[in-house]
Amino acid sequence: MGTRRATHAGSWYTDDARSLGKQLEGWLDKVPNGSKAARAIIVPHAGYSYSGPTAAHGYKLLDAQSITTIFILGPSHHAYLSKCGLSRLAEYETPIGNLKLNRALITELYATGAFEYLSVDVEEAEHSLEMHLPYISKVMADKQGEYTIVPVMVGSLTKESEDFYGKLLSPYLLRKDTFFVVSSDFCHWGKRFDYTLYYEDKGPIHASI
Repeated sequence: MGTRRATHAGSWYTDDARSLGKQLEGWLDKVPNGSKAARAIIVPHAGYSYSGPTAAHGYKLLDAQSITTIFILGPSHHAYLSKCGLSRLAEYETPIGNLKLNRALITELYATGAFEYLSVDVEEAEHSLEMHLPYISKVMADKQGEYTIVPVMVGSLTKESEDFYGKLLSPYLLRKDTFFVVSSDFCHWGKRFDYTLYYEDKGPIHASI
């Protein structure tokens, strides 16, 4: 047990609690209210200067009053995993309030044999999960102590294993008090990512992408 430090605070986003709270609130306030609350969202995990305003459109749809459990699924960028990874820790830190992990549910998932436990070093090196923690803390502020999170680090899965995990997690998605956050890169295009596919008939590169 223990706490995962907010290792990307101060670089990928501000570590000043007051400034961070105002920044998140500002982005959320600019998004019109959705007509229906979502059960799952796909949101980016880049630095907030790039992804913050876009992520607000997803988090605006989270109905905090009806949610007690939040799954966060994010890809592993630094460690090779052949399956999905779970945390042994008790909470995740953010500058605006820590998030408690659902130890009972994590134990239940681990018992299926389909998951591995992560080392703290691997957890703290990864940004795909951390970038969503301040947003969750912000939108769930009125339910402090009344909800928990289930972080899941997704490894290099095959099409077959993706289907397997989808079926394994689908019963939790059906629970009315459970919300899923899917952390995405959206698009990694360029030589540094070894991906430069370009359809010239589409016009400018951004249109092709």
